[in-house]
This record gives sequence, C-alpha cells and structure tokens, in this order.
Amino acid sequence: MKLGVPKEITPGETRVALVPESVQQLVKKGVQVLVETGAGTQASFLDSAYANAGATIVPNATDLFSQSDVICKVSKPIVNPTTGTNEIEMMKPGAVLITFFAPLINHDLVQILADRKITSFSMDSIPRTTRAQSMDALSSMSTLAGYKSVLIAANSIGKFFPLLMTAAGTVPPARVFVLGAGVAGLMAIATARRLGAVVEAFDVRPVVKEQVESLGAKFVEMPIEEQTQTAGGYATQLSEEAHKREVELLHKHVKDSDVVITTALIPGRPAPELVNEAMVIDMKPPVSDAL
Repeated sequence: MKLGVPKEITPGETRVALVPESVQQLVKKGVQVLVETGAGTQASFLDSAYANAGATIVPNATDLFSQSDVICKVSKPIVNPTTGTNEIEMMKPGAVLITFFAPLINHDLVQILADRKITSFSMDSIPRTTRAQSMDALSSMSTLAGYKSVLIAANSIGKFFPLLMTAAGTVPPARVFVLGAGVAGLMAIATARRLGAVVEAFDVRPVVKEQVESLGAKFVEMPIEEQTQTAGGYATQLSEEAHKREVELLHKHVKDSDVVITTALIPGRPAPELVNEAMVIDMKPPVSDAL
C-alpha cells in the first residue's frame, strides 16, 4: 500500500499530516510512504528527515496523488492552483482520503468524493470517547488554538495582561472574555489567567461552570430552560428567542472587555455568530489607537 502526504496548499496552512517519526512507524509496518517535496518545510520538517525515516520524496502533487492508495492531509481538498483541478480529482478512483473536511457542512465536497468513489475519513468527526482518544486530533488542535489565541491577543493589545504596580503608577489588568468553554476555551482561560488577566467566560452549558471557576475565571450565567447540550456533552443550537437573549447578555460583557476570544462550536454546523458589528463598535479602542 502506498500512502501519500501532499504539501498543504490552503492559504496560511503550515501544518503537515505526518511527521517523520510517524512515517518511520508506518514504514516499519510495511507501508510505502510518499511525501511531496517541501510538504513539511513550513512545519520545520525537511525532506531529508522524511527520507531518513524511509519515505520516498515525490517532486510534485500530480505524481503523488496519482500513485497513492491513501492520502493523508490536514486541510480539506481544494483546487490546486498549479494544475487547476481539485485535489480529489487528482486522486485515483477508489482511493482513501484521511483529512479534516467537516462532512456535515461541506455537502458539495461529500458529493465529489462519492462521485469519485473515494472512501473518506474526516478526523473532526471522530467521537471524543475513551476508546477513540488516541485518534482525537480535533482536541489537540483545539488546545493549541486556545493557547495561541491568547498569546496573539497579548501581543496585539498594546497593554499589560497582569496588574502592574510601580513607583510611577498602577496599570490595571486586562479584561479577557472567552466565549465557549470547550477544549479551546478552557485552554484560553487557563493561558489568560497565567498571564495575569481578569477572565470571564460564557457557555450555554451550565455544567461547565465548575471547570471555568476551577481555572480562576468568572462564569457568566444565563438562565436557559431548553436543552443546551447533546448526550456526548457538545453544545446544541439555541432557539431564536434564546439566541437573542444570549446576544444581549454578551454585548454588555464584550463592551467592557479588552480582549474577546471566541471558541464556541456546534458539531455539524457553522460556528454560531456571537459577536456582531454593534458589539465590536462598542468595544474599547486599542491602546495604540487611543494614544
């Protein structure tokens, strides 16, 4: 079996589906791994590292896709700007695709895969259960996103996150508001607290209050009579009336915050729009703009 790892072509995507260590493990099991030239460069993995791990370096995407029985990639297939064709159309009919492509949202993509008779595994659809924990790539990515979002905010805001008291005066701590207390949200809360910010968090699921408060943040509550989570613990979509009350509540807290980090997600649906234009207009101007 030949397993191909193409170079990601989605703008801004710097990840790679397999690292050299994983390639080495697959090769030991008898899998022939093909890696496109430069596939891991943006993730700091050189072609030489893949070659040393036993992979065959393939010069271009066309050759890689046409030769591979299985394709492993990070971002969903899109049109390759060099060939002008969708990456799915570059695959062999009947091949296997392993990637993140949100099948419940990207219906057109699912249809193309079905037409090409491509067997597909979407990593974002793997359930968060103990049995599937080793395959839960979505949680690991969410953890990184929550952590990095706070660092980006701290670097962009133009003021200190922690309370600063000096002989020259006192600088109050930044106020951070996190929307959604799932994997990404909890990591964002923990990171902002470690940097010294005053943190508030909101989630439609009352059961996460204890987790939020255990990290030193204040939980913003909103009485909701309807069901707000699935049996698996995921948030559900609110009714139109409840969503309206939700937005009104959030507006007050967004207005008083220095940083707002949105992590809310509903499985199988586009992320809910919790911060609208009116909220952004009412937010404090960046420190650099106010000086």
